[in-house]
Amino acid sequence: MSVLSSVRLPQWAGTLAVKAAVFIIVMCCALAALLGILVHVQVTDQTVGQARDLALARLTDATQAYEAGDSLLPGAAVDPEGLPTSLRTLAAHGERGTMVADHHGRPSMWAAGPADGGRALAVEVDYAQQARTIEGLDRAILWSSGLAIGATVLVGAFAVTRVARRLHATARVARRISAGDLDARVDDPRVKDLTQPQDEVAAVAVALDTMASSLQSKLLSEQRFTADVAHELRTPLTGLHAAAELLPPGRPTELVRDRVAALRTLTEDLLEISRLDTGRERLEADTEELGALAERVVRGSGTVTEVRVVRDARVETDRRRLERVLGNLVANGHRHGRTPVVLTVDGPVVTVRDHGDGYPEYLVAHGPQRFRTEGGAKGHGLGLTIALGQSEVLGARLEFANAPDGGALARLTLPLAPAPEGTGQD
Repeated sequence: MSVLSSVRLPQWAGTLAVKAAVFIIVMCCALAALLGILVHVQVTDQTVGQARDLALARLTDATQAYEAGDSLLPGAAVDPEGLPTSLRTLAAHGERGTMVADHHGRPSMWAAGPADGGRALAVEVDYAQQARTIEGLDRAILWSSGLAIGATVLVGAFAVTRVARRLHATARVARRISAGDLDARVDDPRVKDLTQPQDEVAAVAVALDTMASSLQSKLLSEQRFTADVAHELRTPLTGLHAAAELLPPGRPTELVRDRVAALRTLTEDLLEISRLDTGRERLEADTEELGALAERVVRGSGTVTEVRVVRDARVETDRRRLERVLGNLVANGHRHGRTPVVLTVDGPVVTVRDHGDGYPEYLVAHGPQRFRTEGGAKGHGLGLTIALGQSEVLGARLEFANAPDGGALARLTLPLAPAPEGTGQD
């Protein structure tokens, strides 16, 4: 049996498309912020520099006029109102400087220098136009960055989504192959169209398709070999059985007949497995009372098996195949476990439990494997393999576990028969 667990990403991991979109957004934002800062700093420095040069030039003219005793130009004054305190202090210490500050609600470029008596000679230059230019530039940077990020995210998401869809398609095909569908293929369109560039996803798709083809070929060869061997053995075994029946009574004759019967059973099991492997088995469904069917199976097995019907149910199933499954489970419990062996019917669920050492770890983890036994057990591992294959044909689920208080536990869950119109069925 191939026990499959579909691998799912945890919710916090996200998908490849989400991760790529987040990465693109972060990188675009970082790049836009860096370019915006560089442009803002460059333009601001240039604008402030021009305003500073103009203010210092006017301060020079005002200083010359002040020293010559001429009237000061408009915008120049000694200790004018609104002169920043830090600039006033700088001028009082005999140094010149410039500073941008608000005056009457408008940005101004101030330039100040020393005057007599520890006072400050200052010039005010209107800085409103330059401030509006910088604000407009900042808005343009933000809008253009937003548009660029949006366009980049859309293009990147489209490209990543295409790759993600191809990866998801490849993963779905891989899961189908793991589930036993060896005809599944990716058939990536890029592989067929040689004019398109071949990428890593196409290489993975080709590798997966090649692996599936090789695996299918090997499995088909093994199935044909098993079926051919079993068919070829039937004829000589029939003759050997007939010859054994002609032997005189005695212990040697009983041993020969026992071994011939075991070999015939093994051959029939191999033929049944080969038919199950090919998937050509067809269901002959009918409605059956599960409790009565279970009791009939136990009577036919010739074993001392307790039948417990907790809750009977009508199931739609193939009687012959279901009897084969339950018969194999009961026989396995007596052959490899210890009594008491109990068959319990609880609605559409049938459990068969023995009180032996339980199933081997590999069987619980991976299901029964043909011709594999452990712990010195006798047999070929075919009984449970057939039971699992027949349960799949029935559309039922067969699970193997070990009971907490010891013993092997096989649980078969069958589909319920549809309730007649106008009635309800729990």
